[in-house]
Parts: sequence; structure tokens; C-alpha cells
Amino acid sequence: MTDKPHLDEEALAELRDVMEDEFEVLIQTYVADSRDRIRGLQEALRADDSDAFAKTAHSFKGSCINIGAPRLGDLCLRAEIAGKESRLDDASGLLDDIAREFEQVIAGLDGLMVG
Repeated sequence: MTDKPHLDEEALAELRDVMEDEFEVLIQTYVADSRDRIRGLQEALRADDSDAFAKTAHSFKGSCINIGAPRLGDLCLRAEIAGKESRLDDASGLLDDIAREFEQVIAGLDGLMVG
């Protein structure tokens, strides 16, 4: 997993070309939505709800892949599998990893917005 970049710059360049003036709105929406999904994962973990955890991780994974955040997408896949297998004991550490990686992704996206 660690061989993947925080951000897929090629995918982001394609998104920028396609979205043009809406690219910044797309990034802002992704960041806000991702924060909501991380909160949803935390809530599902606190409630010991494996199904909700897996479903939230699955949808978060898709948005990460679409935006060009492959490492975060991989972490979400691992979280999704943990939820599907009712291994929420493993999920707490994964959630910490997801939160840390999300901060890396935000920093990279912020750099793109300035550039």
C-alpha cells in the first residue's frame, strides 16, 4: 500500500481539464464530504455497527479513487473489509491511519489550489 502516492497527479490533471472552473468546487466538496465520512466511520465504530462501517468505508473509497487519492482509497478498502468481516477491533487503527492520510491528501490538494 505504501508504494502508492498520496495523490495521483495525472488523474487530478485530467479532472482539472474536464471540470475547468468547477475543479475547485469539486475539491471543496470532496474535502467536506470526506470529513463527514470520517465522522460516519467514527460513529459506526462507537456504535459497534460493522455494516454501517463497511458501507461508509466503501463509499469513501469510491470518492477517494475518483478524486485521485489512491493511498487513502486503499486504506478505505481495508476498513471496508474489516467492517464486512466484523473485525472492528482492527478498525480503530485503520481509522487513525485514514485520518492521518486524509490530512496528507488535504495538504496536497491545498498545494494544487495555490498552484
